[in-house]
Amino acid sequence: MIKAGIVGVSGYGGVELFHILSNHPDVEITAISSRSYAGKKIGEVYPHLINYDITCKEYTPDEIAELCDVIFTAVPHGGPGMEFAAAGKKAGKKVIDLSADFRLKDLSIYEEWYKTKHMFPEFLNEAVYGLPELYREKIKKTWLIANPGCYTTSAILSLCPIIKEKIIDETSIIVDAKSGTSGAGRTLKQNLHFSELDASFQAYSIPKHRHCPEIEQEISNFSDNKIKITFTPHLVPMVRGILSVSYAKLIKKISQDDLVEIYKNIYKDEPFVRILTTHLPNTKFVSNTNYIDIAVKIDDRTDRVIIISAIDNLIKGASGQAVQNMNIMFGLNEKNGLNLKCAYP
Repeated sequence: MIKAGIVGVSGYGGVELFHILSNHPDVEITAISSRSYAGKKIGEVYPHLINYDITCKEYTPDEIAELCDVIFTAVPHGGPGMEFAAAGKKAGKKVIDLSADFRLKDLSIYEEWYKTKHMFPEFLNEAVYGLPELYREKIKKTWLIANPGCYTTSAILSLCPIIKEKIIDETSIIVDAKSGTSGAGRTLKQNLHFSELDASFQAYSIPKHRHCPEIEQEISNFSDNKIKITFTPHLVPMVRGILSVSYAKLIKKISQDDLVEIYKNIYKDEPFVRILTTHLPNTKFVSNTNYIDIAVKIDDRTDRVIIISAIDNLIKGASGQAVQNMNIMFGLNEKNGLNLKCAYP
């Protein structure tokens, strides 16, 4: 059994990790760390987990590295996650970080966009960006995973096929994305109060959302150019889900059927990518699952391609993807623990 520890178990990403790992056939959760709820059982923090007899503690990085084979850090960027990664490295353990601390390869870009100094910049080149559909072979060999962001997962997997095929004007890319409120975390914020959010639909962090350089970095890996995009995130009054709609100008004539085949061929062996042809992606259809649903359309009138994708931001956009990465790192069946059923309706 793989011994797993979760740092930041009291947040939405952390508790989703706990839920998935507690039902994983190859995992034993040996440590859950929380500063806010140290000394409390997980069922006191989240009553739906009352049957689990495990207590939150405020572990030091060295303590949790001693107890675990893999450490999941589900804490905000620039925080203790870096120290837990360093302890994991020192102890020869694997680390999967759900923050942005190891996603950006350029230190100056990280410090510009996240307004904080990086404690261990030497780890940036060792970290592997944890999108299994793109970097599976590298994930198998690394000790440190930079688990992708939620918006970025939906945008990158939507855009990579048409960038690889060189059929679009790369300067024309627009990503218009909508997220449920759980993506903002569990900390109280005024704009997330019920009376502020209910019946509200709002754009935010325009034009410089922090996921923008992450998307640009990764899609540029599949181009000869440094790509810049327009990214517009929105907050919608629902708990889970991201729907991204990406637009780009075509530079080559291509049929609808051929475009669909490009996506089907690229993702044909991917267990969690579904290319839809009979209906459009909907956050309801992927809720509580590790799937990403993608549909592609050509607008012949404007010579644009439109890509629609949907994910559960807490699962494929965070904790489920982290477990998928763990499975790959330890040579397990990639789907272990992730046979999750959509909650419908």
